[in-house]
Parts: sequence; C-alpha cells; structure tokens
Amino acid sequence: MKKKNMPEKWQKEADAIKAVQVAFDLGEEIQAVIRREALEMGLNPSDRVREILGLPVSRRTVRPRLSISLTPDDFVQLAGDYKLNSADKVGLKREAAQVLIDYVEKNRS
Repeated sequence: MKKKNMPEKWQKEADAIKAVQVAFDLGEEIQAVIRREALEMGLNPSDRVREILGLPVSRRTVRPRLSISLTPDDFVQLAGDYKLNSADKVGLKREAAQVLIDYVEKNRS
C-alpha cells in the first residue's frame, strides 16, 4: 500500500518508523540540568532536548509514569516481599505502586 493511500494515522506511523534514535554522551551535570528542567516544565527529557535544539515538540498530553525493567528474579523477590505469586504481574505492580506512594508521602518535605 502506498503512503498516500494509507489512513492518516498509518501515514504518521510510517514517518515515525523512519526516525533514528540519537543518544548524547553528556556529563552527569548537563544531564541532571536538562532532566530537572524537563521535570519542572512537565516534559519528558527528550522533549526538553528537542526544545533546546529548536526542533518541534509534540504537545500531546503524556501520561505521567515511572518505569523500570524487572527481571524474572526481580518478580520472584517482589512476590516474596508482597506474599504474592510471581506470575501475578498486576498484583505485583499494584503493591509496588503503593510502596512508592507510601515512600513519597512519608518523605515529603
């Protein structure tokens, strides 16, 4: 199917496929400043970098979230901590989220 015959949503996705990820090896202080600015502005760090470089930034609403990568051993450890089955990913995620909420509420300045 040629791009002009694709639905508009698919055309945008086809353009996105052509994008190339670029990583910048910058010092910790530079990265910290950019990350802090992004946080204060409600942006993700890559959008802040795009702004600094004068590139267009999509202003769509981004769901604020934190993410980490978990290994199978991590799931086993969390399951033991929360007394759940390691296959209960939803339950583990729910319990871990509550730990993070409790942590922030306890440590607010």
